[in-house]
Amino acid sequence: MTDAQDAASRLDSLTSWNADWKGLRVAVLGLSVTGFSVADTLAELGAEVLVVTESSTEEYARLVPIVGARLWEGSLDAVPGELVDFAPDVVVASPGFPPSHPVVRWARDADVPLWGDIELAWRVRDKVLRPDGTPAEWVLVTGTNGKTTTTRLAATMLVEGGLRAAPCGNIGVPVLDAVRDPAGFDVLVLELSSHQLWYLGLNDGPGSPSPHAAVCLNLADDHLEWHGSFDAYRDAKAVVYRGTKAACVYNKADESTRRMVEDADVVEGARAVGFDLGVPGPSDLGVVDGILVDRAFLDERRTAALELATVADLAARGLAAPHIVANILAAAALARSLDVAPVAVGRALQGFRLDPHRIEVVASDAGVTWIDDSKATNPHAAASSLAAYPGAVWIVGGLLKGVDVSGLVSDRGRGLRAAIVIGVDRAPVVDAFARHAPGVPVFEVDDADTEDVMARVVDLASAVAVAGDTVLLAPAAASFDQFRSYGDRGDRFAAAVRRRIGEGSGDGSHDHGPGHG
Repeated sequence: MTDAQDAASRLDSLTSWNADWKGLRVAVLGLSVTGFSVADTLAELGAEVLVVTESSTEEYARLVPIVGARLWEGSLDAVPGELVDFAPDVVVASPGFPPSHPVVRWARDADVPLWGDIELAWRVRDKVLRPDGTPAEWVLVTGTNGKTTTTRLAATMLVEGGLRAAPCGNIGVPVLDAVRDPAGFDVLVLELSSHQLWYLGLNDGPGSPSPHAAVCLNLADDHLEWHGSFDAYRDAKAVVYRGTKAACVYNKADESTRRMVEDADVVEGARAVGFDLGVPGPSDLGVVDGILVDRAFLDERRTAALELATVADLAARGLAAPHIVANILAAAALARSLDVAPVAVGRALQGFRLDPHRIEVVASDAGVTWIDDSKATNPHAAASSLAAYPGAVWIVGGLLKGVDVSGLVSDRGRGLRAAIVIGVDRAPVVDAFARHAPGVPVFEVDDADTEDVMARVVDLASAVAVAGDTVLLAPAAASFDQFRSYGDRGDRFAAAVRRRIGEGSGDGSHDHGPGHG
């Protein structure tokens, strides 16, 4: 057996926390929350770990040697000699490293196995076992939009159904932290980005997850600068269904997700389960006369349906926007695949609240409603918001990430009260309105100072909005050109709205929306 074959055989054997990881040389790329969780896990397993990063926080830099790993920090415009000399047996990359990155290219060209944190987590998922001696089941969630909401919904439904469940992955808690949690879980609900799925798609072997259920919610242009093309982005998303054991949940309103399921290599017996806002077929979830129903997970599904919730009840909780109802149906399908009772699904929705900056009502004053959907960072997400609030004063723009917004403006822009364009990529947005919605007033905010942007936006919106209007921050773009994050962008918008209303109301009386105290 050659050295290369021997190394590959050893990696193939590493499919348990209790396997022999000692002495394995692993280079970890990146030192954010994910990178540190990888380094910490591997050091605990006894591997020899070198963390390679362009930058790190003081806290993580201090912790790396404490957990037993080494740190190299510097420019990664070229492959560091220290990394080449280290001669890693495997490289584990944080999801921020694109395929075009010099270190990623070096690993692939040198035939050094390349993993992401999800593959590592699957291999060591047996660290904490359930009472029956088996690891937690995995449920995977991806899509261009709605991932976080659906992940949180599914986890909430599972907990309401009596299971120990946790949301993790791209949602903020690294999956390796969840796998190592000494309390243990029955189910882990993983939100997966296209970046994580790209790394997962590199290898189809012992480290490839076999989830109980999986869903791709939708597909639209996003992250093209990372993947290089829409086809590559789509192919990465499709990995979510690989190896699914019970339920491949797909969006009947998005043909691409159905094709992903048809093409997926799944465990024999896995079912295709559709969802949309129409009347469901006998293996689907949908809506009938204002009632969300399940016709997939019952014996009499050809002649009966199970009630999950009503649109009226969801509306009372601010959850009735069409794209949110679709997310609820997808999450319910995942939960029902694990035998969560319909009544538990309904109870879970009673206390559920959307994430901040997701169609969040900031305030209502003089008949104008101000809504923060700063989390709508791509055209697909913004289209859903605009569908829910037609005729709005739309605040749009930022860092477009290589995505064309002309289709969005053509489809949703013509009926707007006005558009207020922000960010560094204003020109393509303004041009799209000139070509596709020339009758809509368009205002540009060219303030370079972050502190001034939202004050100017709110002044302009106040000048054009009339009673009955909605002012909608749904930028269809990333925030990093002018703000620290989409959250920072939304917070600054909300603060500017409250200042404006407070200054204009005399006694300061106005009606704040939910989610603010």
